[in-house]
Amino acid sequence: MVRRAPRLSAAQYPGASLHEPALVLLWERAGSRRSNSRTSRKPTFHIQAHPKISSVFRREKFTRRFVICVHSCPFVVQLIVSPVATPATPPTVPQIFLAALRLGCTSFGGPVAHLAHFRRDYVERRRWIDEAHYADLVALCQFLPGPASSQTGFGLGYLWRGWPGGLAAWFGFTLPSAALMTAFALSAGKLSAFLGTGWLHGLKLAAVAVVAHAVLAMWRALAPDAARAVLVLVSAAALLALPFAWLQLAVIATGALAGLALLSRPSEAAAPPAPPAASSGYSATASSLRTSATVLVAFLALLLALPAICRNTANWPAALADQCYRSGALVFGGGHVVLPLLQKEFVAPGGVSAEQFLAGYGAAQAMPGPLFTFAAFLGTTTHGVAGGAWATLWIFLPGLLLVAAVLPFWQTLRVQPRARAALRGANAAVVGLLLAALIHPIGAVAFTDLRSAALTAAAFGALFVPRVPVWAVVLACALAGGLIDVV
Repeated sequence: MVRRAPRLSAAQYPGASLHEPALVLLWERAGSRRSNSRTSRKPTFHIQAHPKISSVFRREKFTRRFVICVHSCPFVVQLIVSPVATPATPPTVPQIFLAALRLGCTSFGGPVAHLAHFRRDYVERRRWIDEAHYADLVALCQFLPGPASSQTGFGLGYLWRGWPGGLAAWFGFTLPSAALMTAFALSAGKLSAFLGTGWLHGLKLAAVAVVAHAVLAMWRALAPDAARAVLVLVSAAALLALPFAWLQLAVIATGALAGLALLSRPSEAAAPPAPPAASSGYSATASSLRTSATVLVAFLALLLALPAICRNTANWPAALADQCYRSGALVFGGGHVVLPLLQKEFVAPGGVSAEQFLAGYGAAQAMPGPLFTFAAFLGTTTHGVAGGAWATLWIFLPGLLLVAAVLPFWQTLRVQPRARAALRGANAAVVGLLLAALIHPIGAVAFTDLRSAALTAAAFGALFVPRVPVWAVVLACALAGGLIDVV
């Protein structure tokens, strides 16, 4: 007779996790029903699951732990666990670079898709980090300004091998997209002469559709209540009515203050501090605190010193570094927010035309890897290949510095109600910033004629189809724009 044992929860089973659960069946084929019988044979346990899961369970000896938890009698048990373990020896710097390079070549679909690719490769496939540690790092990078997926990759490498590992992870993930955007900037003029300008117009329309889709998605996620919706509209109206370059920073700061005043939740303030993640590993030692303080001072010093250097010198490396560093330091809420910041820095002064800007941004949607490599296109357009590499470095630098600076403090910062309220207000303000950019100047491109408006609407609708990737929509718009130009 076979008796069913109750399902064990993660709390009852040491080492179990409910992240991406896998159903595993274990049963005993031999043994007496009475565990205290002297004649009972030693029970034999078997695992029925996917071959990969079975091998992990045998290697991690999950069955031995399981026998301790149950009675030695015939049973069938259903247990949900996550067969993921962190290796005793972290990966080497070359291994980190090659893994990140592979992800940089294959990760399409934007930051959310990038994080899913990271999890599949680093957590499930390579088992270089456990589930709880990865989730905690993602939460940190979502909290900070900057490109969340690139910051997550850098943070993983930083935890494994310090600064060399972090830079290897960032460089490997960024290199393919930056190289493609540089090549596109160098060849766009020749392609236009050969293929016409219709495909460039199609890329601009794709950019309009992608930004409109991002505004809607971010509004739903970051402004779900009336207070934050009003903050979005007020921020957008202020940016449209007062086109000052410094106003973007003022709007984000005002949004954070408004969130601090209006969005603090009494339940959060009254709740006891949440315990740290079981495997987070963010220990704030004296050495790490000194390093964090040094990195944070460097972040702020660059933010304040670069504009002063540009006022006193007339060389393009300093000006380009200032433009990209300031834009990268103010991106809250997602990679698309960098669009209006870069538009103010490059299009308004006249370094890049509005048509070139939108065409490059549309092309960036079809590339793998981080969206911030759009800076490589802008730098190459204005100052050649050296400018593209220089712009790429400086737009990512503030986000990477912030990860290294905040990492030891994260367990304390993540449970502070005031910090979370300020972040909610800042996120709502950046939705308004992106909405203002969509209305002007981006949206004007889509309504030059009826065909352009129809193609933009079709692309916008296609972005809501779950199985249609963004890069396919971008390529379809480029082809349709070319056909419209011919007809």
